[in-house]
Parts: sequence; structure tokens; C-alpha cells
Amino acid sequence: MPERSAGILPYRRRSDEVEVFIGHMGGPYWAKKDARGWSIVKGLVDEGESELEAARREFAEETGHPFPEPADARGSGALDLLGEFKQPSGKRVTVFVAEVDELPPLDGGSFFELEWPPRSGRVQSFPEIDRLEWFDVEAAAEKLVAGQLPVLDALRARLAE
Repeated sequence: MPERSAGILPYRRRSDEVEVFIGHMGGPYWAKKDARGWSIVKGLVDEGESELEAARREFAEETGHPFPEPADARGSGALDLLGEFKQPSGKRVTVFVAEVDELPPLDGGSFFELEWPPRSGRVQSFPEIDRLEWFDVEAAAEKLVAGQLPVLDALRARLAE
């Protein structure tokens, strides 16, 4: 069975543009990559956990702060299911979107360990996400890993309705 992930793609409207909030992947492989080195904040769904619960948990773990609760059922920050997207690896990613005005900057977040340099015997700790930024949708399309581009297409289609 393919792995399941879930994430949140916050967006905001600025003049005539829509901006999305994405994270630059951490670690030595991604350190010098800008184009195709960014991702929706997401992670694996644990057994017995809903996709929404996983998306909220992963956002908090990777950014260092929880995703804001909406003031009311349809207020700023209300999470809506955008869809499920199959990645080239076969993994399925469920993405939720929410319109927000602002989000706090990266504050710690989670880390992973990796032997680096390879075959050195030295294990180092790296952040899962090393930067979070707002980009207009066109710029985000240049930055996101290629497998996540259909998410931007789905967001564009949703906002055009």
C-alpha cells in the first residue's frame, strides 16, 4: 500500500495576486537548490490518524507553531480539502487549503538525522524545513518539487470558481 501524507497549503490574496506559504526542504541535498527545492508543509499520516489531524500535526511539527484555528466556521484559517494528489513515488498526498492573512515565521520545527558526509560515520541533525516564505503562485510553480505542481493547478481552479 502506498504511503499516505497530508499537508496544508495556506494562501492569501495580495492585490490581484494569490500567494502561497511553502517551505524549503532542509538537509544537505536541498541546501543549494532553490528551484524544485520547496514543498507544501506535509508529512506521513500515522495509523489511526485522519488526514486532517496529520496535516495539522505536521504543520505544527515542521514550522514550530500550530496552524491557527479559525475565528468561526468559515473564518480566516478554515481548512478545506483541496484533494488527493499522487506523487511520482506513488505516495498519495492529501492537501488542505486555507486562506489566511499572515502566519508566524519558522520557529524551530522538527529535525531528522542523516549520516553526512556519506560513509563518514558522522551523523548530523538537519531541519526538515529550513525556511518558510510566501510566493505568488507563478513563483511557487518554479520552486515547488515537480510532483506538487498539480496542487497549484487545483488551487487556481478552486479560486476561479
